[in-house]
Amino acid sequence: MTDIRKLINQLAAQENNLSATQFIAPCVRGGKVRTKVAGIIYTFTPKPRNFEGWGIFQPADEKIAAVVEEPSFPQIAEYLQLLKPLRLRLAYPLRSQTWLAYPVNEADMRQRCGYCQPIAVNLVTEGAKFETIIARTDGAAWWFDECDRRADPLITDKLREQLKQVTPPEKLHFRRLTPEMRTVYEIVAQQAKEFAALQQQRRDEKLLQQALQMGGGELHEFVDRQDHWIVEWTTADGERHTSAISKTDLTVMSAGICLSGEDEKFDLQSLVGIVEQRYE
Repeated sequence: MTDIRKLINQLAAQENNLSATQFIAPCVRGGKVRTKVAGIIYTFTPKPRNFEGWGIFQPADEKIAAVVEEPSFPQIAEYLQLLKPLRLRLAYPLRSQTWLAYPVNEADMRQRCGYCQPIAVNLVTEGAKFETIIARTDGAAWWFDECDRRADPLITDKLREQLKQVTPPEKLHFRRLTPEMRTVYEIVAQQAKEFAALQQQRRDEKLLQQALQMGGGELHEFVDRQDHWIVEWTTADGERHTSAISKTDLTVMSAGICLSGEDEKFDLQSLVGIVEQRYE
């Protein structure tokens, strides 16, 4: 039978040891820190509550651990060496010191982690868009270790240059380009302000194309006119027309043919049928 008194004494001793323990841990703003004492994992709220970075903590009680001091670089390096590493390429910042990143080698990530996807890397203190870094995971989160000094900076420069030129991801081509580079470029492009107008244009084109195809027509080209589009399209037999289409609901503002002043009763999809019926 378990000696209850002995067990209580052991727990009391562990609590005393806990309050006297100092430990190093990384912490994101609004997050928690963890440590293991006598085989038991403890989770604490940091004090101050908004602390972010690496710290040496000391438990104030079973729920709160106060920051005692900032650890040295060798102490941080020793901690990180215990974690599983992975080479990643930075995409863009998510918040504060947390960046979204993508693996340099997808197969390597699958082998090491069992999955392959963009991941959030915390406490990124150096590096920039498209730079290669080494991050390490404790199984729950990824932590920045260092910039990868072995990486070719010319590739980073090339990706940035193509982004500045608003090169679409599918047209990205240069020597030594890998599928992973194209993927991270596409991730960045989706968030880059340089691509906002291009992305909107593609959405508009898809919308117009679908409406015309459902009616049996085909989009040739279109021009943006603030509240409407000037759309050039063709019927199934190749007859070309130009129509003004409302952005709000694809209502016909001007059909380009005589509809006896009833243009606005039709939308782009139904307009195709009206035009084709006119010649039957």
